[in-house]
Parts: sequence; C-alpha cells; structure tokens
Amino acid sequence: MTIKCVVTGHDAKGNACVISAGPLPNNEPFVHTPGFGAALFWKTPANVQVGMVEHNPLAHVTSVLPETGGTCAMLVTFPPETDTPPSAAQMQAAAEEMEQRLPGFLQHFEPDNPGFHTTNTVDYGIVLEGCMELHLDNQTTRFNTGDIVIQNGTRHAWRNTGSTPARMLFIMVDAQRATPE
Repeated sequence: MTIKCVVTGHDAKGNACVISAGPLPNNEPFVHTPGFGAALFWKTPANVQVGMVEHNPLAHVTSVLPETGGTCAMLVTFPPETDTPPSAAQMQAAAEEMEQRLPGFLQHFEPDNPGFHTTNTVDYGIVLEGCMELHLDNQTTRFNTGDIVIQNGTRHAWRNTGSTPARMLFIMVDAQRATPE
C-alpha cells in the first residue's frame, strides 16, 4: 500500500500551502526481516519554529531518535511472530540492515533479549491496524486497532502475536532520564 505524506507550510506571501506531497519516504519493507518495515518520515530539532519548515529534515539523519529537545515520527509494520528463530547469519544481516535504515537505534536494543530496548524518549504509539503486545519487565499488555500507549522511557519490546501484519505510528519526544534519589 502506498501511503501519502503531505507537508504544509507557507508561500512567499505567507499563505498556508502544501510544500511537498508524495509517497511516505523510507517505507520500503526490510529485506532481511521479512514483513518488517520502519519509515522515519519526519524529525524536528529543539525549539522548532512554525513557518520555517525544512523541506527535507531527513537529508542528514545520523539517528532516528530525536536530538535533544527534538521529536521524530515513524511508521512501523510488525510481521506476525514465527516459531522458527532466525539463524545467526540472518540475525547479523538484519542487524546490519537495521543500522543502515534506522541509524542510532540498534545500540538501544539488548543483545540477549530480542526486541527489548530502552530510549530516553516519551513515545506516543497508536495501533493503526492489527494487534500488538507490549512486553515490560513483569507485564504484558495487549493492544488492538485504535489503542494508544504513552511509553515513558521504559524497557520494553513489541510483539505481533496475531496472524496478520500490524502497523503502529510512533511520535517520539526527547526526554531527560530522571536519576533515582
């Protein structure tokens, strides 16, 4: 399915207008993780100003995670889980592809606990289609189409235990991690 992405801004006279429209960028499925897709489609820096829209904020991405004070938006497609674990070579190829397509993200994943990761972000997640499970340290919560999660920098993993692909929209906001007293 082709998803359209429209960006609005202002013309030289200050009138609201569409400054770009087209297919959602970076929405191609991953090669080494069949059925998985993750499209980072927008980022804002700290103290972003409206009226000053950058035409291509993804031109120089060094990390899919937001910079200090920034935000990012990503559409993720999760394939159903399989009973057959990937081989070591498949895992390596998938990791290399993830680092290339989602720079800076892989380093937040735990090597001994597949899928588990922690970031210094507040994530607003919306299940657009399908069913997902959010795994935390000692809890699992099921989400259906239309459900919303506010994920506050916790250690977590997402699993699609259904039989069809699931799609989620994530808006990630940079946050500072509190230190325990």
